[in-house]
Amino acid sequence: MVRIIGYKKRETELGKEFFVLELQGGIEMVKSAETGKFYITARKASISSTFDERTCEALIGTELPGKVEKIECEAYEYTIKDTGEVIILTSRFEYIEEENVGVRIAEKSKTTVDEFMSKAPSGNSFSTNGALQH
Repeated sequence: MVRIIGYKKRETELGKEFFVLELQGGIEMVKSAETGKFYITARKASISSTFDERTCEALIGTELPGKVEKIECEAYEYTIKDTGEVIILTSRFEYIEEENVGVRIAEKSKTTVDEFMSKAPSGNSFSTNGALQH
């Protein structure tokens, strides 16, 4: 299970705002390569949403079936906020739904964020038709 622990406002290349939900997996023990001592941590990932800010806030604490897994991807630069050091990474953490948990390779989407957001319902309601549907 993963839990929604927060959300962040993001902006597309064209300036349109949208929100991503921050997900956190279960806790795990990791042994430090430097000290040899264990510490406890949890994997985190974010996922795009079509929700407004009010809905995102209401979803905090919600649990979803699945895991946050480390997956291989194309190399990319990452700047460490505390030091400003730029490093190259070849993996990232991603939400994997329960039935698909296992080894995966990330594929770059051909859909732009603007195309994705253009299909999102407009308005500020959780439901576009007023009825709960699954």
